[in-house]
Amino acid sequence: MVRIGIDLGGTNIAAGLVGEGYRLLAKKSVPTGAQRPPEAIVSDMAALCRSLAEENGLTLAACGPVGVAAPGAVDPEEGTVSYSANLPFRDYPLAEALSALLDGQEVRLANDANAAALAESVAGAAKGTQSSVMITLGTGVGGGVILGGKILVGVNGAAAELGHIVIREGGVLCSCGRRGCFEAYASATALVRRTRESLVRAIALGIPTRMLDAVGGDPARASARTAFTCMREGDAEAAAVVDAYIRDLAVGVTDIVNIFQPEVLSIGGGLSGEGERLLAPLAAIVEREQYTRRSTKKTRICIAELGNDAGIIGAAAL
Repeated sequence: MVRIGIDLGGTNIAAGLVGEGYRLLAKKSVPTGAQRPPEAIVSDMAALCRSLAEENGLTLAACGPVGVAAPGAVDPEEGTVSYSANLPFRDYPLAEALSALLDGQEVRLANDANAAALAESVAGAAKGTQSSVMITLGTGVGGGVILGGKILVGVNGAAAELGHIVIREGGVLCSCGRRGCFEAYASATALVRRTRESLVRAIALGIPTRMLDAVGGDPARASARTAFTCMREGDAEAAAVVDAYIRDLAVGVTDIVNIFQPEVLSIGGGLSGEGERLLAPLAAIVEREQYTRRSTKKTRICIAELGNDAGIIGAAAL
């Protein structure tokens, strides 16, 4: 059995053919052109589906239902995108619109973070489990929860907004309007902010740090990699930035473990590329802070395995 999965992003639309064992057989992508009307974006999604099928000697009917992973507030039952910050969808019937361009083919829809979590549960780091959580550390903090082998969607499709649990009352203002959200402290964006603040302080106080060399003396040039890279080179200021970041990350991860007690919690997104440099100190904090620290059964914390293909595979698995 072959399925088509579409990962709709603010920058690119990626589509793939997914076969037995959730193996990605072929993949294509086109720029999203996020400023265009929804109809133009959906038209490109349909064209990708058709070209993928034709180039691999298949008909659309042979591919069965098409799955779509979309960012924002998604209602999988209605097949609508209520709101997406970076795309022009407002209460838009995406599933219906795409189905109409695919000769009535059934279209199933999920939030992109939920789809990625599903992919990790069927083909990635949490394969073989019935309960798992995936968080993604990128521009924000995305989340997906799988319980009983199914996506936790909530009454309105907006469950598992894990980036918007508060870990510090009255803290940094989050893009959602609350203060102190997990996302405001544990996203890649938050790490960039910390790094820049550390560099401004170092300049003001004359503190030597390799991070200043890495950014050419300009704090505005700092990236999410700057502190980790300089920490590996033995820089104390960089190590302090990374340590503070991981301690805040651990607060949110421990909360998630305490709430759901999943078999596996996997971490994806750009910062997951730091591997054990991120994972080892994080796991050590969670181990001593979690409610079940004396239990023989504990959540395994690991790096997600499917990378940029998770959205496609999860969409196809819908």
